[in-house]
Amino acid sequence: MAGPNDLDPSSSPRALLGAELRHARERMGLSQEQLGQRLFVSGSFIGQLEAGTRRMQPEYARMLDEVLETGGFFTRNCGASAKSKYPEHFAEAAEAEAQAAAIREYAPLLIPGLLQTRAYARAVNRAYDPTTPEETIEEWVEGRLERTRLLDHPTRPLLWAVLDEAALRRETGGRAVMADALRHVSDLARRSRAIVQVLPFSAGAHTSMEGALKLMEFEHAPPLVYFEGVRTGRLEDDPATVAQLRFTFDLLVASALSREKSLALIEALAQDYTHEEHP
Repeated sequence: MAGPNDLDPSSSPRALLGAELRHARERMGLSQEQLGQRLFVSGSFIGQLEAGTRRMQPEYARMLDEVLETGGFFTRNCGASAKSKYPEHFAEAAEAEAQAAAIREYAPLLIPGLLQTRAYARAVNRAYDPTTPEETIEEWVEGRLERTRLLDHPTRPLLWAVLDEAALRRETGGRAVMADALRHVSDLARRSRAIVQVLPFSAGAHTSMEGALKLMEFEHAPPLVYFEGVRTGRLEDDPATVAQLRFTFDLLVASALSREKSLALIEALAQDYTHEEHP
């Protein structure tokens, strides 16, 4: 059987690569779980590669070429699917996010990227690296704003965000920027483009005190969870881990204010920032 043609990087390289992987796996008579065992990864990881929700790394491409006898096809073409405008530690998560049917996120320290305004995003990126040239900061901001266009669709994805009260009270970019940022979050919630709840200080100790959490669900691939630290990030697909962290998110929702009370707090804080900016 003739081998597949090299991918055209101008098309959808990750989707095409995933389709070719599925074709080659089925030609060899292997299930996703069986192929995963040969690569020392889970069957769900193979499913995510085939669905295009995960990036194919060069080491896996070489192993796939060997196991599936594809004559170096995946090694030659994995570079096209790896190109990204996002920082390396976040690239896979951002690209998976764009294909998610549902996103559930807990943000302990800042307004999540999908809910940010331009001015807020600029302030956050400038704080990340005070010595970066302004043109680079603008590139980062544009990349973040491009992610927010996911919410332009009237129904997809489902975005459910639990914001810690600390994220609302941490003055980022000045009071005017915060007032506008909180009004933007409120507007998205009132237009039913996001479910937003606030985890108040009064909730005390809670189940995710160790950090942020992002869960992503897909129509044709297993779910993922994303962990992020200082200039680091990791996607996890282990079903037991994902299930445990979904339970963690459910507990956060149970501890948070209702949607109505959350919006009331967000809008009250936006008013406070506005009045303090213009006494």
